[in-house]
Amino acid sequence: MGKGGHNTCTSGNNDQQLDATSLPTQHRLPTLSEIKVKVPAHCFRPTVRQSMSYVVKDLIYVALTFFVMYQIQTRLKYGFLLFPIYWYIQGTLYTSLFVLGHDCGHGSFSFYPLLNDIVGTILHTWILAPYYTWKVTHNKHHKNTNNIDKDEVFYPQRGIPHEPSLADDILFWFPGFGWFHYLFFGYTPRSINHFNPLEPMFYNKHLTGVCLSLGAYLGMFYLMYLYASAFGFLSLLAYHLIPVFIFACYMVIITMLHHTEIDIPWYADSEWNNVKGQLSTVDRHYGHVHSVIHSIGTHQIHHLFTKVPHYHLEEATAHFRKAFPDLVRTNEEPVLVSFVRMFKIFITQRGIDHDVRIFTYSEDTKKNKTKSS
Repeated sequence: MGKGGHNTCTSGNNDQQLDATSLPTQHRLPTLSEIKVKVPAHCFRPTVRQSMSYVVKDLIYVALTFFVMYQIQTRLKYGFLLFPIYWYIQGTLYTSLFVLGHDCGHGSFSFYPLLNDIVGTILHTWILAPYYTWKVTHNKHHKNTNNIDKDEVFYPQRGIPHEPSLADDILFWFPGFGWFHYLFFGYTPRSINHFNPLEPMFYNKHLTGVCLSLGAYLGMFYLMYLYASAFGFLSLLAYHLIPVFIFACYMVIITMLHHTEIDIPWYADSEWNNVKGQLSTVDRHYGHVHSVIHSIGTHQIHHLFTKVPHYHLEEATAHFRKAFPDLVRTNEEPVLVSFVRMFKIFITQRGIDHDVRIFTYSEDTKKNKTKSS
C-alpha cells in the first residue's frame, strides 16, 4: 500500500484493492503447491551453521547491552537515568531471541527436532516464555489461521457484545499484560493454561516435552532467585524483568497486527480453508528494528510456509509478490500508529453474531462488514 495508508492492497498497484471476502467466487486461489514452486528451493532449507550464528550473535548483543548498562549505572552518578534506553534495546533483543525460538518451534531452525527443542527451550525460558506449550498452541494457530471458530487469539468473539472495560484500557496502555494473561488463561472463550501439563491439548501427545520445558522454566525462576539474593530484587527488575515486559508488549502488538486490519477476512469454520486462512495476514515493516527482530513482520510467506527460516523470509516474499501480486497484503503505516488505530476498532467490533460466516473490520468504529448464513 502507499506509505502511510492502512488499507491492505497489492504492492504492484496501489489502486487495486484485494477484497478477500469475494475471493472465493471471483478468483481461483492457487494451491500451496502452486505457490511453493515460485519460491526458490533453498528458501526451505535451514542450516545449523546459519541458524546458530544468529543465536550466538543475539546472545552476544544481549550480554553486551547488559554489561554496558551495568558499567554506566555503577560508574556514573546519574547513569540510572539511561535505564529506559536500556529497557527498549534489551526488550527488542529479547524479542529477537523469541523469534529464533519461534523458528525452533516450527522446525525451521534446523532439520534436527531435538536440537530445535533444546535451543528453543533455552531461548524462550530466558525471556520467561514457556517454549513447548506455546509451540503447541502456536502450531494450532497456524492450522486454523483466521478461523473464527478455531483460532487461538485475537479472533472475533461470537455473542460477546462490546462493553467498555478497565482490562481493555490496561491492554491498550500496557499491552505486555495481555501476553501473560494469555499464557495463564488463553483467549475468551477458548481458555487454556500454558503452565498446566494436564491440559487436554498437552497431556495426550506432548506430556514429556511439556514437562521438560516447564521444568526448565522453574529452573529459570531459581536462577532469578539466586540473582535477586545476591544483587537485590530491584536489580533483577531493572536488568531483566522490565525488558521481559517490553518483549511481552512487542508480542501483543505484533500478534494482533498480523491478522487485524481493515478488510482482512475472518471465516467461520464452514467457510474456511487453509489457503484462504494463511493469506489472511499482513506484511508490516518494523522500521529500524525490523531486521533486529528477524523480519517477523514479513508474515504472509511465513504463514504459507512455516518451514522457511527467518533469514529467507524476505527473499521468499519477493518471489511470492512477483508471482502473485493480487494476493499480496502490505501495510507501511508506522506500527505503533497502526496498533492505536486498529486496537480501537478491534475493541468495538470484535463481538459478532453467532451466525456470521465472514467478518471484516471496518473504518467506521460503530459498524463492521459481515456475511451471515
